Amino acid sequence: MNAPVPAPSILDAAGVDPARAQEILADALKGADDGELFVERSESESFLFDDGRLKSAAYDATEGFGLRVVAGETAGYAHASEISEAAIRRAGESAKLAKRGYSGISAEAPRSTNTKLYGEENPLSSPGFSDKVALLQEIDAWARARDPRIVQVMASIAGERRTVEILRADGRLIRDVRPLSRINVQVTVERDGKRENGYTGAGGRAGFEAWITPDKWQAQVDEALRQALVNLDAVPCPAGEMDVVLGPGWNGVLLHEAVGHGLEGDFNRKGTSAFSGRLGERVAAKGVTVFDDGTLPGRRGSLTVDDEGTPTERTILIEDGILVGYMHDRMSARLMGLQPTGNARRQSYAHMPMPRMTNTAMLAGQHNPAEMIASTKRGLFCANFGGGQVDITNGKFVFQCTEAYLIEDGKITAPVKGATLIGDGPSALTRVTMIGDDFDFDPGVGVCGKAGQSVPVGVGQPSLKITGLTVGGTSV
Repeated sequence: MNAPVPAPSILDAAGVDPARAQEILADALKGADDGELFVERSESESFLFDDGRLKSAAYDATEGFGLRVVAGETAGYAHASEISEAAIRRAGESAKLAKRGYSGISAEAPRSTNTKLYGEENPLSSPGFSDKVALLQEIDAWARARDPRIVQVMASIAGERRTVEILRADGRLIRDVRPLSRINVQVTVERDGKRENGYTGAGGRAGFEAWITPDKWQAQVDEALRQALVNLDAVPCPAGEMDVVLGPGWNGVLLHEAVGHGLEGDFNRKGTSAFSGRLGERVAAKGVTVFDDGTLPGRRGSLTVDDEGTPTERTILIEDGILVGYMHDRMSARLMGLQPTGNARRQSYAHMPMPRMTNTAMLAGQHNPAEMIASTKRGLFCANFGGGQVDITNGKFVFQCTEAYLIEDGKITAPVKGATLIGDGPSALTRVTMIGDDFDFDPGVGVCGKAGQSVPVGVGQPSLKITGLTVGGTSV
């Protein structure tokens, strides 16, 4: 049997001799500390079925490159959507202005890896266009037939196939083909003039087949319907300080926002994080272990290599309550005298990389979630989060609960609406009194924003009991 013929590089396909690109890069990086040529080609599509009809169908194909020169704490970056030798040469001339007489020592190249955390499926190729539209139509019809109180259904699917090539100063060309897909369902129910929504989604680094079997999308519809019906019966949430029990999985987004960003290397190098200069100190209750792991096969935030070509890894950030590490790209690691952790990420070729999370989570503990409820005299059980806001410098957060219930005398009672959690990440970690044995990741829908760039991420946690959080409510 003949071996498969490897796909030509993006540079070759664009008519650029990789050897010439390497010469241009080497000239731009002479005397610099670091840098790379990042080349990208991506295709994406999305379909939205809303109000009983196909509302939008979009397709996008982009390609381009970015050339970066790093000198000390300064980075020169030039990018273009035209992949040509002339454009790369112009970019090199612009980016190397960052050196301005600087003379550094080229950083050691990233280590190599043979690991592949996902296949090279193309979510755009299967199922076909008409089949995707038919699927969304079927979801809409099936959902509307589930309950007469459903007045609106919105279903969508989105997929992309992104190919990146990273040319390093040592001449190595690192290639990664990254599939990504997701499916979302939202239903609106109405009773006596009152309307409420429920939402679910799922996805990861694979084609659509993993999420579009009838049992999978029907379960999503039923979950969205369940959430919406719960909110129909919800009463205004009382406000005040109380104990809070968080459900597992997606609620790890609070950990991601209130703690994870504060553990990214650039914030700590600049001293702007609430965790700056605290390595080796206790920052959380005993039993709290937080990690970032980009090596989990198929997870939404996973990457075989990051956007500088460094293989991803599992990085322990907080171990049994002690701060033991940060997440680094190559620049923050070099400037702090540490090793890169494979956390350099960028939205596209038009953006410079920076330290970002991949899949960030807290390890499971020993407690049964039922124990947490039973041990709570008066409190709030938050089953699902919506949006939130966080100040990185002090970790202060405000998060909205999309599904929450009162806990009274050790029992879950009335569902409530309008509940928000108010606090700060460092303090909240020290108030964790019970850690569940029910760890779970989110279903694969996370998107993280930082400095104007958005990237796919994963979050996870077990159930948690946190004492003395401020709950904002609407009950007076």
